[in-house]
Amino acid sequence: MEDTLLTTTCQRWRLGRDSRRPAAEPINTARYACDEIDERAAKRFVLTHHYARSYPAARIRIGLFRAGAGLVGVAVFATPMNNATINKYLDAQDGCELGRLVLLDDVEANGETWFLGRCFRILRQRHPHIGGIVSYSDPLPRTTVQGELIKPGHIGTIYQASNARYVGRATAQTLVLDDAGRVISRRSLSKLRNDERGAAAVYEQLLRAGAPRRKESESGADYCDRAIARGPFRLVRHPGNLTYVWSLNAETTIRLPARPYEKAETIERQQPLFPNATAPLLRRCSDLTPTEER
Repeated sequence: MEDTLLTTTCQRWRLGRDSRRPAAEPINTARYACDEIDERAAKRFVLTHHYARSYPAARIRIGLFRAGAGLVGVAVFATPMNNATINKYLDAQDGCELGRLVLLDDVEANGETWFLGRCFRILRQRHPHIGGIVSYSDPLPRTTVQGELIKPGHIGTIYQASNARYVGRATAQTLVLDDAGRVISRRSLSKLRNDERGAAAVYEQLLRAGAPRRKESESGADYCDRAIARGPFRLVRHPGNLTYVWSLNAETTIRLPARPYEKAETIERQQPLFPNATAPLLRRCSDLTPTEER
């Protein structure tokens, strides 16, 4: 396996393209500051710079600012897609998922660990009701249909450096990828299948990706199945994200025992790459298995 497909370097973003910085690079913290920011600023930053062009259900948004440059990073602490997630991992009444952590490509490598530590300090001081944080690291690379790598796999190096507890993998799942390697989330497909609020936006997303148009009187479920089967989509089996948990106070305990941190070489032996991540393994989106997603 090429070492660019599963990486321990630090990922950065700008205008939807990722880049790498060496993990040992120091950061001049005197030039940086952190504070909460509003929804509009956080959403604009994430949608502009993160490859997925998607934004989670944010509860708390914290920005990283550099002198002379303004906003150079955003952490979004979100409501988990599955309401049972927090109780599964934390003995707490309230908790969040780290839904997005996006830093621009000119922020030094150690900036992630430093920024995350400052975010946790803000949460403890201003939101003491939040007992802990759950986050996922995705080890599966994403490619375009032509095989161009757009997102390497990750093992959660910065989470390990932040003393997160690794508790194992989340549930295995099947991803729906468009030609550009972007994930069409299971939650989005569910909205369309059931004609829920937001279904129109999902329909437009599928059309932009090359799906056929919906027929008159066609149900959302029938259209969803037909669009995935006949459109330019790839269904790929995912082995499960690596799950990390932090407790933010002495009263909150993590329910699951700590496991040894995963290493890149271990995952490479256990997780063979799907050829260019293009092999269609299922035909119907109704066959997708429930999972925790990021």
